[in-house]
Amino acid sequence: MRKGSRTTVFTFLLLGFALPVLAQFMPEEIAERPKWEEFLLNANITKEEQITSDAVTKPWHITLELNGLSNDALWKNVEGRQKGYIEGWKFEIAAYLFDKHLGLNMVPPTVEKRLHDNRGSCQLWITANMTMRDKVEQKIKTPPIKVFYYNKALNMQRYFDNLIGNEDRHQNNYLITEDWRIILIDHSRSFRTGKKWTTELPYGEKNKEGLVLKEMPKELFEKTKALTFEVIKGFAGDMLSDDEINAVLARKDLIIQHINKMIEKNGEANVLY
Repeated sequence: MRKGSRTTVFTFLLLGFALPVLAQFMPEEIAERPKWEEFLLNANITKEEQITSDAVTKPWHITLELNGLSNDALWKNVEGRQKGYIEGWKFEIAAYLFDKHLGLNMVPPTVEKRLHDNRGSCQLWITANMTMRDKVEQKIKTPPIKVFYYNKALNMQRYFDNLIGNEDRHQNNYLITEDWRIILIDHSRSFRTGKKWTTELPYGEKNKEGLVLKEMPKELFEKTKALTFEVIKGFAGDMLSDDEINAVLARKDLIIQHINKMIEKNGEANVLY
């Protein structure tokens, strides 16, 4: 859970109705990503505390300082099978690299960084107004003026988790900002390679809760179709094995088939925007 941090990274400035239908981070924030990536990579760790209460992966909440700038981050080095699930810190970085390449802009800056002489992922800490769990448990309604873009963002989350094969999008992994943007965190259980994750979409027509990918921006659809083994290897190859890349490509094909089927059923104007 990323609430109540004493530092605020990425200032959320604009109202939800003024947002693009795709990105959840603002253009000003996206432009600052290289700065934050460099900060995460090179800043000194001045404070550290391991989170052991709710987090299965036991990540570290750390404070970083560089040239007078101080911000918090989340570091994890989980790897292998944990309580029945395959976990990997590299998947955190790979998810961010996919988010950047596709222009989704819903995942905070994430880089590789050493802590206690161990390699791990280091993600910029985001101060959110609430998590999805808070919203559900406290029965907080989305303001009417925010509903359209909020629902668009949820649909983009379904697309993203379909593509990266994420099996752990529980309610604490949605951060909701004060202006009702959705930020996605915790991707260490992504990039699955099993048959279940290469033959059926988690947010496809068979989703028992009815959480189905219903539409996509045209630009994102074209970027998805353009993904190849070589393209993915080029921007995320160090973080993913060949099998994991091929599994992404299998899910890519399933997404394209799913969207084309939706277009056939509902018309292109109601599916691609």
